[in-house]
Order: sequence, then C-alpha cells, then structure tokens
Amino acid sequence: MPEQAVFTRGSTMRHVLTMTAASATGLLTMFGVDMVDMYFLTLLGEQELAAAVGYAGTLIFFLVAVSIGLQIALGALVARSEGAHRRDLASRYCSSGLLFSLASSVVISFFGWLYLTELLQLLGASGVTLDYAVRYGSILLPNMPVLVLGMSMAAGVRAVGDARRSMWATIAGSLVNAVLDPIFIFAMGLGLEGAALASVVARTVVLCVAWHAIHVVHRLPRRISLQEFLADLRPLLKIATPAILTNLATPLGGSFVLRTMSQFGDSAVAGAAIMGRITPVAFCAIFALSSAVGPIIGQNAGAGRYDRVRSTLRDAMVFNVAYVMLVWLLLWLLGDAIVAAFSASAMAAELIRFYCNFLVGAFVFSGALFVANASFNNLHHPHWATGFNFGRALLGTIPAVYFGAQWYGAKGVMAGEALGAVAFGLLAVLAAFHLVNRLEKAHLALPPTPRPEGLLTERQPPL
Repeated sequence: MPEQAVFTRGSTMRHVLTMTAASATGLLTMFGVDMVDMYFLTLLGEQELAAAVGYAGTLIFFLVAVSIGLQIALGALVARSEGAHRRDLASRYCSSGLLFSLASSVVISFFGWLYLTELLQLLGASGVTLDYAVRYGSILLPNMPVLVLGMSMAAGVRAVGDARRSMWATIAGSLVNAVLDPIFIFAMGLGLEGAALASVVARTVVLCVAWHAIHVVHRLPRRISLQEFLADLRPLLKIATPAILTNLATPLGGSFVLRTMSQFGDSAVAGAAIMGRITPVAFCAIFALSSAVGPIIGQNAGAGRYDRVRSTLRDAMVFNVAYVMLVWLLLWLLGDAIVAAFSASAMAAELIRFYCNFLVGAFVFSGALFVANASFNNLHHPHWATGFNFGRALLGTIPAVYFGAQWYGAKGVMAGEALGAVAFGLLAVLAAFHLVNRLEKAHLALPPTPRPEGLLTERQPPL
C-alpha cells in the first residue's frame, strides 16, 4: 500500500507530470475509443449517425457532469483525510461517497431514460437523426450507474496517490471497447446499437478493475451504518453540490451550442460531433491535469503546505500552455487528414478545418479554468468554481455563440464556443493564486475535516 500523504514531499512538477501522465493514459484510451466509435459509424455512410451520437452524447454528458461532481467530493475528502494522516476517516468517506454516487446515478438515469425522446427533441434532434439518437441513448442510459460507480472508485484510488491503478481501470475498459466495436458494429451487423453495447460491456470492466484496486489492494471502503452514511452526507454535499453545479454549466452551454448548430443542418451537427470526439483525444492531458492536481493540492492543503499548493498551480499552468501550443501545431498540420479519415463533406469539412486552423489555441483558457476549479474545490471554496463555470456558460459561451451564429453562421457558433472561456479562464487563474496567497499570509492551515459523531478510530474491515 502506498504511504500516506505522498504529495507533501518531493518536486511538485514531478507530481503534476506523473499524475497527469497516468490519468492521461487512461483518458487517451477512453477518448480514443470514443473517437474510433465515431470513425466506424462514419464508415456506415450516414451523416445522421454522427449527428445522433452528438445529440445523445450531449444528453449523457449531463449525467457525467453530476458524476464528476460526486467524484470531486469523494476525492477531496479522502485526499484531505490522507493528508491529515486519518486513514480511518478516509475509509469512511470513501464508502459513503460510493453509496451516494450509486444512488444518485440510478435516480437520474431512470428519469433521463423515461424522458429520452423529449429531451433529445429539446436539443434539436428530429426525423431519422432523432430515431437513431433514441436507439443509442436507450442502451447507454440504463447502464450509466455502472460507469458512475466505476469512475467514483477510480477517484478514490487517485486520492490516496495510486494514479497507476486508477489508470488501468480506464485502460482495461477502453481496450475491451476497442476490441468489441468492430465485432458488434460490423461482424454482427448491429451498427449503432453495436457501438452502444460495446460501451456497456466496457463500463462493466472499468467497474470490476476499479473495485479490485480500491477494495482488494487499498482496502479503503468499509462497512458503514445508515447513521454514518446520513452523517457523511453533509460534508459530501457541501463539496458535491457546488461541484455538480460547476460541472453542469458545461453541458448547459453545450446544449445551447448544439441546439444553435442544429439550425444549420445535420452536416453542421456532424462536423461539431466529430470535433467533439477528436478534441478530448487531443487534449486528454489537459483533462487529466485538472483531475491530477486535485489530490496534490488536497494533500498539501491538509498538511498546511500552501507554498507547495502555489507551486502546484504554477507548474500546472506552465504545462497547460506548453501542451496546448503543441496540440495546435499538430491539428493545424493534420486538418485535411482528419476530414478525409472521417469522410466529412460540405459544412462538416469546413468546420473541422476552421477549428484546427484557428480555434485550438483558445483551449489554453479552458485548461486554466479546469485547474483553477480543481484548486477551489480542494481549498474549501467550491462555490468559486461554480461561479466561474456558470459565468463562462451564461456570460461567455451563450452570448458569444448566439451572436456568432447571427453574424457568421455555423463557424460563428464554433468560434463562440471556443472563445467564451477566455475572460473567465484568466480571472479564475488570478483568483486561485489570490486565494492561496491569502491563506499563506494568514498562516492558516485548512480546518481539519469534521469528525462525525460515533466515528471509530480503529480500522474497520472492508466491505
């Protein structure tokens, strides 16, 4: 078992790079399989299939956003407890967090499945595209609790500093998905439904591998009583509520973008959906960075080491800028190859080239916002992350997309989405450093995580 509070010593840049690399490897395989899914579906020759995946994916992202908020709460509480050398408390919070994640995802998935058609219509889907999106979503939505629970377990493993095993949970699921995709889609002739079924099997694999890491290896979860679970809801919700609201801002903005893009036809939606699969692959390290710095900041904050918290933020921002510039160069060179690979034509091809040539660099500000939000969530200021994310969506993305569509059509929609994060990314970074400086100048260590009544200090047997 790794030693506790592993991030309170050693180079912060090394921790940032190690955690990011481990998380990015897992995300790369996961996002890469999503991109391959899209590639296989475009080979079927119907642009409506790509558009349908875009609509269904946007809807499913709402549930994923809730899941991420729950993971943030679980990871933050476990990391702080580890930093304070309270493995007993970390174990209890892990168990309560997993139960809460499962219960929440079951309820939300049920209502999403029940009103699937109406929700897709609200996003702008219609005709054949709507039918495809319903068929795709009706398979994936009931299986979402499996994914949410697996992701939450992986977050708990990361929080104790074991990024490698957390990574392998994602990699295992992605490899299974990659193998099953061509079998289900082409060999068995299942088409769109085959892609969805491959994802269902892959999610189950993620759950099994993550459970092995968190239960068998780290023995983190333990049996808890109903009274303990209810008592833990308060600290969980204190972080999860603003974190969920923070993450819901992104799919809310994305829904407006998709509905606006739907005015320009299925080809425009297909182009946006293709880039929606390529962008996470290209920026997997930035997405990984936001989750990687959380445990590092959390452990050092729990130990009162604000100098290391500031160093972690600085190192993360340097990595963010350097990585995005490299990706911009690569996508600029590969724009035409992407168009050819996905058989994009008409408006879809124009949008892909436009994004690769001119808009990639704006992701620096999104990355900055991701890192700043991770710091807010681990420094007892999750409401700041909520404010900045909703500010980006409501005051940045939505107005920029609306006026971009009016003035420049589909390209204006894409540009508005990319540029909507500029101001709020900059402000969030400044606020994050200001918060760390304020805490350090006051010589104020974070208050210890409240110890719920009745918590036993001795180690409890795992589930």
